[in-house]
Amino acid sequence: MTNSLRTTLGTVAIALLSLFALLPFYIMTIMGTYQNEELFSKIVLVPGNYLLENFKTVAASRFDLVYLNSLIVSLSSTVLSVLVSAFAGFAFAKHEFKHKNKIFAAVLLTMMIPGQLGLVAYVIEMRYLGMSGTLLPLILPWVANAFGVFWMTQFIKSAVPTEVLESARIDGSSDIGVFFRIVIPFIYPAITTLSLLVFLWSWNNYLLPLIIINKPELYTIPLGITSLGGAYRTDLAAQILGLTIGTFPVLLLFAIGSKSFIRGLTAGSVKG
Repeated sequence: MTNSLRTTLGTVAIALLSLFALLPFYIMTIMGTYQNEELFSKIVLVPGNYLLENFKTVAASRFDLVYLNSLIVSLSSTVLSVLVSAFAGFAFAKHEFKHKNKIFAAVLLTMMIPGQLGLVAYVIEMRYLGMSGTLLPLILPWVANAFGVFWMTQFIKSAVPTEVLESARIDGSSDIGVFFRIVIPFIYPAITTLSLLVFLWSWNNYLLPLIIINKPELYTIPLGITSLGGAYRTDLAAQILGLTIGTFPVLLLFAIGSKSFIRGLTAGSVKG
């Protein structure tokens, strides 16, 4: 088999796999153009003529406010999670302090405990602190991100040369200056990867908002989608259209940062 034929077959195979992977998203998009009852009567493969009515149903549910809430929660969670994780990872990877290994082991231990076990205590804590009527309870859990700390620690430990940090300190740079001027450029792939993961996790989070949010004006995308429809009728077509609209920011982010995301994953898999 010649190299050109092998390349052609590989390209065709990758194209078929890509089409197969995109098929569910295509079907989801098409289903949003049909009336709810039509979804149960036939298999839909071509666009329908009920898209405008479904858009009106979605718009009537104040979906723009729901969208804004999700953006605020996800962007805030991502920025704070990456910043805190990078600071903690820098400390664990390049500094020596008392009980460092024990503290790091405690951080890793929290990764082994399912988050659902602490939900009741977390809800009580947020009510005691007076935050239950805000979006803060949806942001704070991502700030203390054990996976992010572990990820950044392993990446910084192997990707940032200690000699470069020592040279910067000799030149009079503070630890804050070293972090932002030296460390950040080295760990850009790790930052991109963690940012995409945290944004995706926060954007798709359903259980925590379901338990802690009791005001429709604070709903995020998952809660907003489930609330579409009337008291006696679930409008699945409108929900699927809302789901399609809610998927676009994630697709856009992955399209923009896919190269850095893959580079960060592959670097993290072979380093440390």
